Amino acid sequence: MDKIVVAGGKRLAGAVDISGAKNAALPMMAATILASGESTLLNVPHLKDVSTFSDVLRVLGARVKREGNSLIIDTSSIEHLEAPYELVRTMRASIYVLGPLLARFGQARVSLPGGCAWGPRPVNLHLKILEEMGAHVEIQHGYIMARAGKLQGALIDFDVSSVGATANAMMAASLASGNTLLRNAAREPEIEALGQMLSSMGASVSGAGSGTVEIQGAKTLRAVRERIIPDRIEAGTYMVATAMTGGKVTLRRARADHLGAVIDKMAEAGVTIRQEAGNLVVEGPTSLVPVNVTTSPYPGFPTDMQAQFMALLSLAQGTSVITETIFPDRFTHVPELRRLGVKVTLDANVAKITGVKRLSGAPVMASDLRASAALVLAALVAQGETEILRVYHIDRGYERIEEKLRGLGAEIQRVRV
Repeated sequence: MDKIVVAGGKRLAGAVDISGAKNAALPMMAATILASGESTLLNVPHLKDVSTFSDVLRVLGARVKREGNSLIIDTSSIEHLEAPYELVRTMRASIYVLGPLLARFGQARVSLPGGCAWGPRPVNLHLKILEEMGAHVEIQHGYIMARAGKLQGALIDFDVSSVGATANAMMAASLASGNTLLRNAAREPEIEALGQMLSSMGASVSGAGSGTVEIQGAKTLRAVRERIIPDRIEAGTYMVATAMTGGKVTLRRARADHLGAVIDKMAEAGVTIRQEAGNLVVEGPTSLVPVNVTTSPYPGFPTDMQAQFMALLSLAQGTSVITETIFPDRFTHVPELRRLGVKVTLDANVAKITGVKRLSGAPVMASDLRASAALVLAALVAQGETEILRVYHIDRGYERIEEKLRGLGAEIQRVRV
């Protein structure tokens, strides 16, 4: 097991490459199941979740090979239609294989997923979609059992906007008979990227990235070559790191059009951000201004940036309020941030942060992926040394974070314990 050790107080400067988006890569990896043959995904990040999902595909019978930042996935030999508990329990995204397996092979057996320790994120939306498309679905002994002759296009109204359910519906509909219409669909850039991939594979997909998505299923789909979009959450995290340290950093390949709500709040807090030659240049202020933030589905402020923004606002001169509307109990980072000197009070899904002049290093423990990032950010400005335990969480979503931050001037290292 590793820990990350940070000596705070270094101003970040320079340039950093933004990796491919994990939240785009995982559903696109699942989508390769829909077509027999060899697909290539480019700009795939080196992350634990990507590695785990590759193992899920291998268990199904696919051949998965990594060459640098590319994944070559050959699905022509898939014959085992079960995603086992041993793998699925470690990440919720494993449920992405459910729709593609059912659509292509007419059956699937997928363990109920695991993943982050916070929040109920039930799979009922995924199951309802498949039932509305004609599948017989039941849960037995901790497994989702699904069967269908041929999935049928359907009108699907989402009670709540769900990225995972939208992605699964789009993939299942791509091989269904007839037309499928999704209303109140998730609008995230990762959904738009998946729609572009499914269109390249031969399905007719329109509206991906909007609230209404229409899919005309194809009889068969073909293997493709697709590039993963840059990770907007990783970019947002480095934006916060730059702002907190009063630094100046160029984020290579970061896309401003995917970061509108984050950029707006950063600017409101006094951070300077500009586009330059296809990159984003971020410059931290002399002092941060308090702001109020409410998380909401894209294009609103992302829940995946809530913890990092709490770290940022801990240094603002005044009081800020964060209201978490997506996952109301997503505050496991609060006790550990308090150990570093962050002044925050919680009332249900509302956090009130009172800015302090300085933070102080301490041993802390990460509880989930974004909590890990928030602790690293706070450690960058804390006086003295901070040790962050359970950093395997951060490896699920950030590629070589300590190396990238060290390249910007941070005093940070990974230590085997």
